[in-house]
Amino acid sequence: MFRRLYADVPPSNEIQLRDLPVTRKPDLMREFDDWLTIRSLPLDRAREHLRDIRKAGVPIDDVAVFQTSGTSGEPAVIVLSDSFVEYAYGIMLARFERFHWKLTRDVRKLGVRVTITGGNGHFAGNGFNKLVQRLSPGLAKGFGVTFIEAEQPIDRLVERLNEISNIAWIVTYPSMLAILVKEKEAGRLQIAPALFSTGGETLTDDLREQVRRAFPSLKYGILDPYGSTECLALSFECSHGRKHVNEDWVILEAVDEAMQPVPDGTLSATVLLTVLANEVQPFIRYDLGDCVRFYEDTCPCGSPFRSFQVEGRQATLVRVGEVTLSPLVFDLEHDHAQRVQLVQTAEREFEVRIQVADEAAAGPVFQEIIKSVKRVFRDNGLDDVAVRESGKLPEFTASGKFHEVVPLRSADAGSRTSSVSRQPATE
Repeated sequence: MFRRLYADVPPSNEIQLRDLPVTRKPDLMREFDDWLTIRSLPLDRAREHLRDIRKAGVPIDDVAVFQTSGTSGEPAVIVLSDSFVEYAYGIMLARFERFHWKLTRDVRKLGVRVTITGGNGHFAGNGFNKLVQRLSPGLAKGFGVTFIEAEQPIDRLVERLNEISNIAWIVTYPSMLAILVKEKEAGRLQIAPALFSTGGETLTDDLREQVRRAFPSLKYGILDPYGSTECLALSFECSHGRKHVNEDWVILEAVDEAMQPVPDGTLSATVLLTVLANEVQPFIRYDLGDCVRFYEDTCPCGSPFRSFQVEGRQATLVRVGEVTLSPLVFDLEHDHAQRVQLVQTAEREFEVRIQVADEAAAGPVFQEIIKSVKRVFRDNGLDDVAVRESGKLPEFTASGKFHEVVPLRSADAGSRTSSVSRQPATE
């Protein structure tokens, strides 16, 4: 596949990375069998394996297979060699500062670690833990993990957490963390963890502050490293709270809409990922779809690796005509609702889904939230947007993430120029 993709690259002993074409998930998945550097795992066999939830974390021959959540469209099938487990943990431990070693020792003494992610698929949160348990039981025991499915009803999830007497560390998505904050504030959640770790979504400053207020037990706060199923060892978070690229194993390019590099301090339109630790499934200038901003100054922690901020994903933005809105502009919190979800069903049509709390009357809750949503649209010059009540309950993604705002999806292949054509990319 790459031989065809690079056919027009000028012959030279030295190739600049920026001279190579951008690759994207839909195109790579269409050529999956020619993408992998091994021929023993055709896509049909990988998908057959992924259909059996009992095989989560079970290798096929000498490779592990996961799938992404499909936030931006079609889920990707990710293949990792058994050596990648060693790489992932080795890279992580190599970046540890004294702060991280003390944190890890203290948290282990305080109690157990709980992971709350999707349990209905071969996703990295659940599958990678099971893979480590199979390949390195001693390592897995040292990181003692209790797994809880995010998709279950909130009441049952809270009950399950309350049954565990010594929770010291919770690993989950920011969207689940927001739910835990509401349950803690309502007095239903009794746990007192010392540490949260988040990933898979953008952690906002507002949510970080809400968590600190709701959980005064957080001695070590919230760790929020940036990674993806495509590259589990993408970055690390230092003692000063900055995210650093593991630049000896990963190349991360912040680019504009024309796939040209943006200066440090400038928010990118997307980010391109090149992974140097996966010899089975090459990711080279792979469009992740995230908006990042590299810091202009060096980090006080002293790391030589560049640090950056993550602002969000292009796939989460709401587009109505020429107006683009961040999901953060919608206030969907309500005292009488456990979950609220705004779903875009057409370009100018939205529906509100609610799971009411304490058997509250749904009618007034719908009215107040719809009024709030319409106000946001009016404030942005969108007076002709319809917002309706829905009888459906809010839904999780397949990987167990909960998105309060679900934009209208268009096929990735239709909204992006094909990477195989080697043309500049446009939204």
